[in-house]
Amino acid sequence: MKKIAVFLDGANLFYTQKKLGWNIDSERLLEYCKELGEVVEATYYIGKAQEGNSKKFLDKLSYIGYSLETKPIKNIYDQEGNLSCRKANLDIEIVLDMFNMIDRYDLAILISGDGDFERPLQILKSRGKEVKVISTKGIVASELIHVTGLHYIDFLSIKELVKRKEEHIENAA
Repeated sequence: MKKIAVFLDGANLFYTQKKLGWNIDSERLLEYCKELGEVVEATYYIGKAQEGNSKKFLDKLSYIGYSLETKPIKNIYDQEGNLSCRKANLDIEIVLDMFNMIDRYDLAILISGDGDFERPLQILKSRGKEVKVISTKGIVASELIHVTGLHYIDFLSIKELVKRKEEHIENAA
């Protein structure tokens, strides 16, 4: 059975859901990945707010089966001192983990559309690893589609398998 490592870019998934107009169920998404082989590692990379109700959401991810890699969300201010955005970029952590655990998996599933992952995916392929990217049109960088080819999976093609059921929406963080 193929050994799989799942690398989920939480910030990118947030924007993907906004683009799609429907919510992705993290548990159903992990179950979908398990249908492709034995998931030996699943890591959810996410910015962690210092305030708010994110603890319940993060705890749920752990119980589902994800390891969590978090980083505090930073406020970015413009020259006038106004808040321009909030971010917690975890791309480096994702890439480091891809290579630190390279001997533990046969297939890397990246759940992100970020074009910054083009080169790491190319290197993984050159080292004999299979790679898949799950994202959607309007979010996924063309570079990722070029690297993965037939191994690119659009969320629209698996919507019925990963869409959050309506009764869970109120409980989501």
